[in-house]
Amino acid sequence: MTKPQPKAILVLPRLRVQNANAISSPLTHGFPSITAFMGLMWALERKLAQEQIALHLQAVGVICHHHQEQATKGFVRTFNQARNPVDEHGNTAAIVQEGRIHLDITLVFAVAEKRTAGESACLGNEDRMQKWADDAGAILAQMRVAGGTLLPSRPVPGKRRRPWMAVLPENSQERADQFRRWRYQWLPGFALVGCDHLLSGRLAKLRETKPEATLLDAWLHAARFNHEPVPPKEGEAAPADGKQLWNDPWRGEGSGWIVPIPVGYAALEPHRPPHPAGTVQNARDMSTPLRFVESVYSFGRWISPHRLEQPEDLWWYSETDQTKDLYRCRNDHATVSEDIGNWNSRL
Repeated sequence: MTKPQPKAILVLPRLRVQNANAISSPLTHGFPSITAFMGLMWALERKLAQEQIALHLQAVGVICHHHQEQATKGFVRTFNQARNPVDEHGNTAAIVQEGRIHLDITLVFAVAEKRTAGESACLGNEDRMQKWADDAGAILAQMRVAGGTLLPSRPVPGKRRRPWMAVLPENSQERADQFRRWRYQWLPGFALVGCDHLLSGRLAKLRETKPEATLLDAWLHAARFNHEPVPPKEGEAAPADGKQLWNDPWRGEGSGWIVPIPVGYAALEPHRPPHPAGTVQNARDMSTPLRFVESVYSFGRWISPHRLEQPEDLWWYSETDQTKDLYRCRNDHATVSEDIGNWNSRL
């Protein structure tokens, strides 16, 4: 899929989600995967089509205002588990590992209008767009969001709770000015953006001392704190109490809130055609070809919305590379000039 060319923005503000899936991949937890919100976008578009609402949802942005992971605190964190339901004999059933999280989020969609030949555009008609936004909010209220249940939003003075739509100006400067006014509605909160370039940068630095380092080594190294003893600066006396100072030299001031995230999937059997439709038992859809995949990992960054310059910095969109059998989510917030072809490699 190419980069989206949206004509409007659809905002579903301050959604309260209960018991969303906190386990985003086999190696990460703490917030639903961006692929969950991509799937929500496609499911919402299908339901809008059933209601004769001709909107094409091209990309999605996620802003988190509050989160509460259902886990015990401490050096070792464990998920809070529920023993329900009981088995057929009335006894307590075995615990199935699950991770849950309560969320307060805003979803921002990139929107284009589906039109047939000769049909006039409805984008720009404020009454029609507000009706579409209200309908989208009502439909979403009946859906699951990352496996969680959507609760009614509480009215808060000074906070816009009603879904809304607006046309994106074609002029880039007007577009940026309009976005600057919108983004302050999403404070306080943090938007998830992509930071693929951090992985290649960490790998290059690791290989200075460890030439055999792989992308997986770089990802694991950047996903944790790496404390090292800090030597005294030149001309600085050692601590009088004899204590050694420790710090993580890889996480300097201003490095930001960097997190490891899954960004899509890669085929387990690359360069082989998918299984024909109906040939794999218990598939969800017996009319669609099936391919077995594994997660693809990268890095994301939580950033305050007021630091974003344009809506494209916020949006995630899908990208398919058939030559590499790669299906991933892409975000254009961080761009670098150097060649980093290893971004799309599987870890």
